[in-house]
Amino acid sequence: MSKPKYSFIKNTKYALSGLKDMILTEKSFRIELVLFLILNFIVFVLPFKFNYKIILSLSLFIPLFSEIINSAIERVVDLYTAEYYCHLQKAKDIGAFLVFLSFVVTIFIWTVIISINLNS
Repeated sequence: MSKPKYSFIKNTKYALSGLKDMILTEKSFRIELVLFLILNFIVFVLPFKFNYKIILSLSLFIPLFSEIINSAIERVVDLYTAEYYCHLQKAKDIGAFLVFLSFVVTIFIWTVIISINLNS
C-alpha cells in the first residue's frame, strides 16, 4: 500500500468538508458552536486580565473537540452494523461520556477563573 502524497490544499478541503458535514448533520454540534460563539463574545466583554480571557476562550474548544470525536465514533459504529451489539453501544456511550466530561471540565475552568476574578 503506497501512501498518498501529502497535499495541504486537499487536506484543508477534507477538513472543511468535515466541518460542513458536522454543521449540516449534527444538531448537538450546532448548539455547541452557537454556545462557543456567544460565550467567546462574553469572554472578551468581561473585565478580566487578558491571560484569563485566553484560558476561558480556549476552554470552549474542549466540548467542540469532544463532540467531533463522539460523532466520528458514532458514524464508524453505525457504518459497522445496523444491528444492536452491546459492545458497539458501549463505544457510543463512552463517546457521549467524553462530551459530558468535556462540559464538566469547561464549567470547572470557568468557575475557577470567574471566582479568581471576583475575589481579586
